[in-house]
Amino acid sequence: MLVRSSPVPNDCATPPTVGTDRAGPILPVIHPPTNPSIVHVFVYGTLRPGDVRWSFLEPFVTDGGIADSVDGSLFDTGQDYPAATFVVDETGSSVIHGRTFRIAETSLDECLAVLDVEEDTVAGRYRRVAITTQAGVDVWAYEYGFGMDLVPIPSGDWFEHRPPSPHIQAAADAGSPRPHP
Repeated sequence: MLVRSSPVPNDCATPPTVGTDRAGPILPVIHPPTNPSIVHVFVYGTLRPGDVRWSFLEPFVTDGGIADSVDGSLFDTGQDYPAATFVVDETGSSVIHGRTFRIAETSLDECLAVLDVEEDTVAGRYRRVAITTQAGVDVWAYEYGFGMDLVPIPSGDWFEHRPPSPHIQAAADAGSPRPHP
């Protein structure tokens, strides 16, 4: 099943709003978690240990992270990376599996700036949103914006759908004592 996404306005600071008068999926209002100082990130794709963009996040993490999940739908973009929406609908999974990492507070702004650039928030491809994981952790996560044809990943797990390449996984295993999801 191929899903064509609809453009969603994105200024990288304003959460999407619920609306029934436009075409496309209805997006939830994503309220900031109760903790105003979020120091964790949830990653579900190529930013996970063992995949190609882990090196962007790794310098900022303070621990090995925890296996975690969030409500939402995961999709294959066809570009060797996934996309997530943090709303459950009939087109994708209902749970997204990933990993939650604590970020050093002294480098949180730098970490988020690096990830914002890498996730292409300026162009609107993804947007950083505040959500709460199933483990009850308030996190930053990157939600898909618009512009690609998406194929649902029913398992909700990018690594199950497309395991990391063996040479990347081997390098991550050799260079990091961190557990891998």
